[in-house]
Amino acid sequence: MCGIAGFCNWKGNRQKNIEKMKERMYHRGPDAGGSYFSEDGQVTLGHRRLSIVDLSENGSQPMVSHSGRYVIAYNGEIYNYKKIAEKLLQEKKVDRFRGSSDTEVLLEAFEAYGVEKAITLCKGMFAIALYDQKEKSLYLLRDRIGEKPLYYGQVGESFVFASDLGSIAVLDGFQNPINTSVLNLYFVHGYIPAPYSVYEKIYKLEAGTMLKLKLPFAGIEQAKTKAYWSIKKAARKGQENLFKGSEKEAADELERLLKEAISEQMVADVPVGAFLSAGIDSSTVVALMQSLNKNKVKSFTIGMDDKAYNEAVYAKEIARYLGTDHTELYITQEDAKAVIPKLSGIYGEPFADSSQIPTYLVSKMTREHVTVSLSGDGGDELFCGYTSYASVERIWNKMKGVPYFIRKPCSELVTHSPLAGKPICRIKGKLLGAKGPSDLYICSYETDPLTKEICLDKRVCSYKYSEYDPKFLKETNHNIMLMDMLMYHPDDILVKVDRAAMAVSLETRVPMLDKDVVEFAWSLPIDYEREGKTGKKVLRDVLYRYVPKEMMERPKKGFSIPVEKWLREPLLREWAESLIDRKVLEQQGILNADVVWKIWKDFIDKGEWRIQIWYILMFQEWMMKEALRIYS
Repeated sequence: MCGIAGFCNWKGNRQKNIEKMKERMYHRGPDAGGSYFSEDGQVTLGHRRLSIVDLSENGSQPMVSHSGRYVIAYNGEIYNYKKIAEKLLQEKKVDRFRGSSDTEVLLEAFEAYGVEKAITLCKGMFAIALYDQKEKSLYLLRDRIGEKPLYYGQVGESFVFASDLGSIAVLDGFQNPINTSVLNLYFVHGYIPAPYSVYEKIYKLEAGTMLKLKLPFAGIEQAKTKAYWSIKKAARKGQENLFKGSEKEAADELERLLKEAISEQMVADVPVGAFLSAGIDSSTVVALMQSLNKNKVKSFTIGMDDKAYNEAVYAKEIARYLGTDHTELYITQEDAKAVIPKLSGIYGEPFADSSQIPTYLVSKMTREHVTVSLSGDGGDELFCGYTSYASVERIWNKMKGVPYFIRKPCSELVTHSPLAGKPICRIKGKLLGAKGPSDLYICSYETDPLTKEICLDKRVCSYKYSEYDPKFLKETNHNIMLMDMLMYHPDDILVKVDRAAMAVSLETRVPMLDKDVVEFAWSLPIDYEREGKTGKKVLRDVLYRYVPKEMMERPKKGFSIPVEKWLREPLLREWAESLIDRKVLEQQGILNADVVWKIWKDFIDKGEWRIQIWYILMFQEWMMKEALRIYS
């Protein structure tokens, strides 16, 4: 795990600015740093290294290929790099390797097979900058699911890129305006979906995508992007070629694939452990890890004194049963308050999944013991795990008997009527206007019309949900799962974990997102994934081979915290009200102060808007820290 950065056509001091970019993401790679400057002055690459595989200087970056044609700065891990190395040697594409790093193997694969073919050979998580000195072209590539971040765009007359959005914002002369048109998406979802960022002319490279820039740089429109892999295509292919075996055979195959992925992802020259939240996903990963290890696996969890949010007791029980070396940390409101000021810098742009706080704290504790931690992320989206999936289908079955031409005017009446009362009533009114189950799912996100009044700029960018074909796949649940894999999973879940973990120099790996596991999951019939209201059927079948079923039969809580309760108490309430001070809001000129204070008052008095108020507070925390630093 590392951090990469660079620019093309930089008119100022190249050395000074690449050092500033690298320093801003020091946490992503505290072990070493390096830079590359092309002789013609066109390209500058920077790298910060967290040593995981081949701890020697042979793994240092930026790295030049044996022939001298390619230069790479790369963040991530190629889990099957040894197989690719064998292929290169057998086909006599290389005589030998200088070291044992995956970086060198990746670089020589680009040399031997070309960029597009080589990247399809790789299984792993990565963000790559590759400079072809012969063709004078810069390539940026991101892994299939979006585990590793990569931002790019234009600053002044230069092309820039980095693993960390803050590394772009520290460049000399950075004055890209805040992109207020994406804030209406942020206040719906709590994050800014790709390809957008909070800044104009700065973008997120989307998952499974490569960008090619032919030099010299003349403008951002010159950068061409192309998908080399698509989750939509993988989902459709899987559903058109359904798994033909029995449920037991499906569990057998899933167990085999997960064991293979976990075995590959446990390879490191540093200590490895795993997060354990006591849910199905993380318990499965830890159980399989322990089955593959003679030594005790190190597992880690977060606990709370509030029983409604505490899963640590269950995690401890599972850990004891599996025989892991288990560590737990109980957190308090004071712990959360201490973390909050750091969040704007950690995430680089407004981000408001409140489980970012316990995720950071469990990562910090984990880093005291290991350098790499496996997680169970992806199980819900791949195996129909969220309760909302079953809820959407249940609600739609009740609604669909009423024709749309009747439901639509009823929806308008309930949604906009001053008599509608609580936000939940207006939300129900909005749901009445859904055209189908997938549309119903989107409506459940868009919530109350008042949400659209938070930002003074009323423009809304198009994004994946608005462009999605609700009949793309046959099964309702599969369509909704795919929608989450397109946006919520890469732009919320993976962002939350990557930034929180890398803030403390911890590498996280996600076996559920292995390419073969993902493609197999999409080939499963819905009956193998869901039974009534219960999802993850086949994944449970695998877990119950290692952990008794009765040990897992309870509601899942995950790494959640009682943030709505804490915000009403003096410690956090004072912090919150200072952020939304009316004079501050009016001076900034981005949010509607009247709407913000209505939401705050309804939250305090009635317990409404508990999600939206956190979105507002996290935006204001970012404005008061990062934005103020840049624009002052």
